[in-house]
Amino acid sequence: MKLRVGLLAVLLATVSRIALAQEATVLERIEVKTGSSNGTIGNEPEIYAGGQVARGGRVGLLGNSDFMDTPFNITSYTAETIENQEAQTLADVLAADPSVRSTHASGGMLDSFYVRGFPLNEGNFGEIAFDGVFGVAPTYRVFTDYAERVEVLKGPTALLYGISPNSSVGGTINIVPKRAGDVDLTRVTTDYVSDLYGGGHVDFSRRFGEERQFGARFNGSFHGGDTAIDNQSREVAVGALALDYEGEGLRATLDVIGQREHLDAPQRPFFPVAGIEIPDAPDGRSNVQAPWEWSTGEDLSWLGRVEYDLTDSVTVFGAIGGGNSRIERLFGTPTILSSAGDVSITPQNFIFDVDRLTTETGLRANFDTGEVDHTVTFQVSGLQQRLARGSNSGTAQLTNLFDPRDRPEQNVPRPSHVPRVSENEFYGFALSDTMSMLDERVQLTLGGRWQHIDTENYSPVTGNVTTSSDEAAVTPLVGVVVKPWDNVALYANYVEGLSVGDSAPTTAINAGETLAPYRSRQYEIGTKVDLGQMAVTVSAFQIERPFGQLEAHGSGLVFVEGGQQRNRGLEINVFGELTSELRLLGGVTFIQGELTKTNSAATRGNTPIGVPAVQVNVGAEWDTPFMEGLTLTGNVIHTDEQFVNVANTQQIPSWTRLDLGARYLTKINETPVTFRAEVENVFDLDYWSGVASFGTISQGAPLTVKVSMTTDF
Repeated sequence: MKLRVGLLAVLLATVSRIALAQEATVLERIEVKTGSSNGTIGNEPEIYAGGQVARGGRVGLLGNSDFMDTPFNITSYTAETIENQEAQTLADVLAADPSVRSTHASGGMLDSFYVRGFPLNEGNFGEIAFDGVFGVAPTYRVFTDYAERVEVLKGPTALLYGISPNSSVGGTINIVPKRAGDVDLTRVTTDYVSDLYGGGHVDFSRRFGEERQFGARFNGSFHGGDTAIDNQSREVAVGALALDYEGEGLRATLDVIGQREHLDAPQRPFFPVAGIEIPDAPDGRSNVQAPWEWSTGEDLSWLGRVEYDLTDSVTVFGAIGGGNSRIERLFGTPTILSSAGDVSITPQNFIFDVDRLTTETGLRANFDTGEVDHTVTFQVSGLQQRLARGSNSGTAQLTNLFDPRDRPEQNVPRPSHVPRVSENEFYGFALSDTMSMLDERVQLTLGGRWQHIDTENYSPVTGNVTTSSDEAAVTPLVGVVVKPWDNVALYANYVEGLSVGDSAPTTAINAGETLAPYRSRQYEIGTKVDLGQMAVTVSAFQIERPFGQLEAHGSGLVFVEGGQQRNRGLEINVFGELTSELRLLGGVTFIQGELTKTNSAATRGNTPIGVPAVQVNVGAEWDTPFMEGLTLTGNVIHTDEQFVNVANTQQIPSWTRLDLGARYLTKINETPVTFRAEVENVFDLDYWSGVASFGTISQGAPLTVKVSMTTDF
């Protein structure tokens, strides 16, 4: 408790000093760059002071918006931040966000998260949006080579983005792809990560045409070698091509992304059996997976967009895209059998194949009614996704967390058949109206989305439908922004999330029945203060999410929507320049998670799995006065205790990690060069880093050294 109070006091004191220091400053609003009259292509938010975040981001259906005009909590991490963090994956970037926590081992084959205490990207249908739509970004892992911004919009987004592919309600993470800029770019980066892992990245950008209306940007990289994890090697290849056209009234983009990742001895989350005390975390370098276990993931993604201005105030738009993700792997998920760290692993040879297709079209119009300005958007969208899966299993082998044993290689045959196991089809239409009054000091957004949900699950043996859902629901949004002063925005929202209903288990009277879609509800209020060089946001939220459970009915059990999880939280975020030499990025999130409705008095009132009470990120950059071009960096990450089971009898302890780094900007033969170095987990802490919603725990990464050199030609 002392730590929590102290951290809050430090943050509030910092805010007070910022406000006093800039009290007499004349604050000027930084306008969002507009490359088009009414669309989103080419209409990108400017970078906020310090360069670490953008002034706003894409708010789904509502398009690009300045953070002061958005009735939500949104943070948009820039390409500069991604490069300076030497972040290679999306999880590396989001380690800086106090509302987000990773729930999968960094040495594993995928990335999954908790946002505001709810899971995201935990299933086989990817939940990361790309350029404002689901169904394009790679399913299991997103690399940063092609990311201009990583945007985190917190809270349910069923109206803004449509239903999330895996039914996440805590927020949406959106990747904004790199585009060719006004200045030609040829950038080469070489890097090294301990123990012996390295490679290079090329970023090439040009514009063509008499008016430079055509743009092309290519990002490609290759990395390989031994990682800091025992027995583990990794090989990654990424290629991304982004084409765009900006003409008179017409704008179009095309993105194509290919990536391949191969891992030997990939780390897996651990599943602890019931009734044991969770063992201490092992050495971060240790690995219970055998050198002969492996995984290979291949992704191909694409998205085409077009916008056309019918008039200065009316724009039509459309997009189509999709992709395929395929995972082939041979390994087992380790089960912890005792508090002494005994582990059982059954190797499995699996193939996952995910196909997806997404489309949208719509119209956006600006008009006035008296003293009220309107921005109205109408959108029709659809998402199809299909999962095929095949597997063969070996026999159980024993090892130990603290003394991993050599396990003899098993010849588990590759699946000869990869049958379809599920198909989802989500489609619907949405309408929103953002009304601005009193010189934009009052903004009211109203909207709703009609969403149809058609899901089918198939028997892998017979190919017959086992469970299905054919339902529809309407999800509303009410958002308001009030600006009593130019640099202060008060906001509130009521928004609903939508989740696919669970299917009744075989023990239920209604076995096989799929419940109607679950409707989550969020209430949020907040304040945003823009001090020109520094910004502070404070958000208070409550999200209620239902879930299915068995309840007594006559002589048996019936599966119904009877449970509910409620997360209440307070988020404080700070970003920008405290002084011309000192930049801050981070904040604190307090969450009170509670199972408010369950079928057992023993679990009612308990804390949900994986929801820490406190999450803290404090990052700073200091341009040193004693050496021009040298910047020192530091980041502290703290995560509170987390329960591993619903009964709250198993938990992992809190942890605090320190990362330190430096970068040096100079010129060699008149060529700009940036050297970067970072040490993650400086004190080599052994820790359990997170808990997934199904009760698995992840091993934290050991002390890891990163160095790189970037040259602009």
